[in-house]
This record gives sequence, C-alpha cells and structure tokens, in this order.
Amino acid sequence: MNRVDVGCLESAYQIALAALLAERTPEGHWVGELSTSALSTATAVSALALVRKASTAHGSFDSLISGGIHWLAANQNADGGWGDTIRSFSNISTTMLCRAAFHLTGAAADHAEVLRRSEEWLHARYGKTAEDVAEAIRARYGKDRTFSVPILMTSALAGLVPWCEVPSLPFELACFPQSWFRFLRIPVVSYALPALIAIGQAVHHHRPPCNPLMRLVRHLAIGKSLRVLQKIQPSSGGFLEAAPLTSFVTMALASIGRADHPVVSKCVAFLVNSVRPDGSWPIDTNLATWLTTLAVNALAAAGELDKLDRKDQLRAWLLRQQYKQRHPYTGADAGGWAWTDLPGGVPDADDTAGTLLALYHLERALDQRDFMSIRAFRDGFLWLGGLQNRDGGIPTFCRGWGHLPFDRSGCDLTAHTLRALAPWYDTRSVPPKEINKIGDRLESLYDNGLVYLERHQRPDGSWDPLWFGNQYAPDDEAPTYGTARVLAAYRDLDRMTSEPAQRGIAWLLSAQNADGGWGGAVNTPSSIEETALAVEVLLDAGPSAEAAVERGLAWLIERIESGGLAQPTPIGFYFAKLWYFEKLYPVIFSVAALGRARRKFASAPGTHE
Repeated sequence: MNRVDVGCLESAYQIALAALLAERTPEGHWVGELSTSALSTATAVSALALVRKASTAHGSFDSLISGGIHWLAANQNADGGWGDTIRSFSNISTTMLCRAAFHLTGAAADHAEVLRRSEEWLHARYGKTAEDVAEAIRARYGKDRTFSVPILMTSALAGLVPWCEVPSLPFELACFPQSWFRFLRIPVVSYALPALIAIGQAVHHHRPPCNPLMRLVRHLAIGKSLRVLQKIQPSSGGFLEAAPLTSFVTMALASIGRADHPVVSKCVAFLVNSVRPDGSWPIDTNLATWLTTLAVNALAAAGELDKLDRKDQLRAWLLRQQYKQRHPYTGADAGGWAWTDLPGGVPDADDTAGTLLALYHLERALDQRDFMSIRAFRDGFLWLGGLQNRDGGIPTFCRGWGHLPFDRSGCDLTAHTLRALAPWYDTRSVPPKEINKIGDRLESLYDNGLVYLERHQRPDGSWDPLWFGNQYAPDDEAPTYGTARVLAAYRDLDRMTSEPAQRGIAWLLSAQNADGGWGGAVNTPSSIEETALAVEVLLDAGPSAEAAVERGLAWLIERIESGGLAQPTPIGFYFAKLWYFEKLYPVIFSVAALGRARRKFASAPGTHE
C-alpha cells in the first residue's frame, strides 16, 4: 500500500478521537444521543391527549401536546408523509400515527393543510378508503402483530379506521407462566408483552369477540393480565425506555376507562420526563451500555486504551450493569447486559457480547482481574450459551421464539458472540479455571456459531444483519453492515483465509462505490458509518483489498475533515423495524477504522502519497 497520506490520516483520526472523548460523561462512560422521532412524538402526544380527556388526576399536558404537534407540523416531509427520523423517507406507519395524533389532540382544524397533504400521500400509495390503508398496514407486517395492531388501534381511537379492521391480541396468554411463552406462538415478539396485554384489552373492550366462550375467557383474564403488566413495568415507567411502546400502553388503558391505573400514572411520568426541549420525543432514552462498549472496543482497536483515564471506574460501571437475577419482563436468566443502564432495559445478546469483549480489553489494559470479573465472564458466557438456538445462531432476547422475524437468530448477533469468544481461543490468553469449567458451553457457541454463519451466508457472499438496515437498499437491507460485522469475527478468530471469509471479502470489494465509500448495499449512497465498517475489516483482507482500502480511507478522511461526523445516517433498526440514527455511530466507527489504519500504516515505508 503506497498511497495513504499519513498526515491526512492522522489529522482525521485525531478529529474523530477528540469527538469521541468529548462525549464521555463525568462518570467515565458514554451516553450518546439518539435521533428524535416523529413516530415517538406522535404516539406520546396522542397518549397524553387521551389521558387528559379521560382523567384530571394527572394535571394538564397542554404545553407538551401543543409543542409536540407543532414539531410534527414543522417536520413533515416535502412529499406530505413522515419518516421515523428527520432524515428518513416517509412511510405508512409513521404517517398514519402522525395523522392520528392531529385528530386525537384536537388539532386537526388548525392544521388542515398538513392533514390534507398526508391524506394525499396515503391515498396515492395505498388507496382512498380506511379499509385499503388498514390492509396495507397488515400486509407490511405480515403475521407479526407487534406494530400493526398498535398502529391500527391508534387510528381507530382517532376515528380514522373502523374497529373491525383492528386484529385482536390474545392477552389472556400473558396469564400463563413465562416459560410457556415460546411454545404458545404469541403473535407479537418477545419484547412486546406490554402491548399484548394493554392493546389486547383495548381491542377486546372496543370490539368484543363474537364467540361467547372466548369473550368469557378474556373477560376473566383482564385482572390477572393487568397484574402481570404492573409487575413487569420498570421503575422509570417506560417500557423498554421507549416512548412508542409506553405510549401505546397508555392509549390502550386510557381508552377503556383505566386512565387512573398505576401503570398509566408511571407511563405518563415517563413521557413527561423524556420530552426534549424542542417538543419532540426520541425513539428511546439512550443506548449507554451499547455505546460504551462500542467506544471501548474501538479504542482498543486503535491501540489507545492504555491512554484512557478512569479505566477502573469504567470497568466497575460495566460490571454493575450485568443482570444478577432473572429478568421480570422476558424471563431471561441472570448474566446478560442490556443496551442501557436504565431500568427499562432488557438483557440481549448484542450488548452481552459487546460488554464481555470490552471488559476483556479493559482488564488487559489495567492488567487486572478479580473474582468479580471472572464471575461476570462466566455468567455472561453461560447466558449466551443458554440463548443459542438449535440452528446454532444467536437471537436477541429469548431462545426458541423464532417464528417472528425479530426473534430469529441473527448473523450480526452470532458474529458478535464469536468475537467475544475470540480472546479465549487465543493461545496467549490463559482462561481462569472458572472459565475452563464452562468449556463445553464455549465450544458449542464457537462450533455451532460458525456453522450457522456458513449456512446463512448468501449466494453472493454477503450476510444480512438483524438490527441494522439502509433505506436506499432493496427491502431496507444492510449487507455492508452485516458482512463487515461477520468478517470482524473471522478476523478475530484468525479465519480470514477461510472460504466463507474470502467470499465475504469479495462481496464487500464489489460493493464499493465509485466515490470510494460504501453504502448499505451495492449502489447505495456512501455513508461514514458503512465506509468505516468496511475499511476496518478490509485492512486485514490482504493484498487484494489494498486499492479498495486506499480509496475508502481517502473518502472517509475527506468526509471527516469536511465535518461529516456531525451528520449521522439512519442505519439502525429499533423494535418493529423503526429507523433511528445515533450521534456517536459515525464517530465510534471512524475511530476504529482510522485507528487500525494508523497503527498499520503510520510507520510503514512508502505510505505517504
């Protein structure tokens, strides 16, 4: 490689590194900033409006509702619809929820032009009748009712869709033991139990079943399922720390005469406390644990972890986030980590793997390991092992719920788990005896995980992730992210010469754009996030990737020097395929890519153009 300008590389790296370190909190970790959301804002103001209408016990929300409505009106897309973020394309789900919000809050007359444009957008694409639009929503989500039923319920409450178009939800199933859930084929994903209960009861109330036996069964299940809902509500009041799910629960209960229920009171407090100064709501409160582990692992890749101060404080913070008891929400065993340090989080595979990897890097930098960390490693790997599906892959939250898309095994999750395992397969690392005791579990994760990745590699050599997408790509897929993340696992396991890895490298090289960057898929606009991810793994792909790496670095350096780090791209999927962007993603991914490049080429001969 002979065309990398070391000076420009160093300058861009220092810009990214400074941006990352500047975002660190006084406590030593990272919190970031999630994109504000039209969908969250619409559902939040709708929920507050329904509570205001049904009860005076919670006070007035007039200013919050007015602020949210004005934000929605000001951020309508030029085509008349709304997207999940201010940089997202319009979609039917968010547009229907925003339209309903204007009606539920009594603001329809004052914003007639906004509503006219939204109606035109919907009618031009999905038909002019309420039945046409309802069918389009059901078709979009298929058999997964996690999001289709809440959207249709909200529209029905606003008088925009008849209740006969809103499918029922079997909330009575929540009365069964948690261990039975994966066998009951519940029509919502594992993390949507609050929606199943609250919205199921709302549909039952507004459109009772015709079958008298089913009507009786569901009537008898109301009290017990409400107690389940109250039990699983976190202390913050926010289910998953997310405004949409919390708002849907609030709307459902307020619409059936339960606006003064304790669950609603805590939901309302969460919504009031999570509004932003501009009147909008974010998709979730934060991704603090996820971002902190990404940052630590990026700094480790860049060789900068030794210079990071307060590492012991950071390590202690991560250890405190591990769940020490069975989770009341999903029934997950102790041992995992969630995406946030807040009480509404749920332990998941991606964050558990990322934290195990970050703790390993921190302990090497500190040259310190104690009983607490050894136990954390043991419990974390046991937790991941217990999550592994029969297909060898790793799902997000719960084993065996694979009949709905977002509960299936994921290539990105499986690869991340393998990366967490990689240090223990390094002959230079001697695992403590407590880790050796679970060797069989590690072997299963390793062997079956690799088999899963090989079986789920696409014919073109790419892999598709579960939790990331690209709005410019066919079917919103993100094979650049997925392939880069899987190749990172092959790299860390010293398997880059294997046949699957070579096919993945070939695909990634073929997906590079003419400008030198990468988008989410072939022929999609380049982004800092996806270019950084591709460059980071191709740095270890051998001579065949050198020219692509040079061009990718040049594109990345130019974008960073021109201020591109301040323009994050919506590449993340939140629950139910909702788009988000995160302020720190371009920063963290750039530190990892440029840091690796800096280590590899700064002292190499012939690297200055």
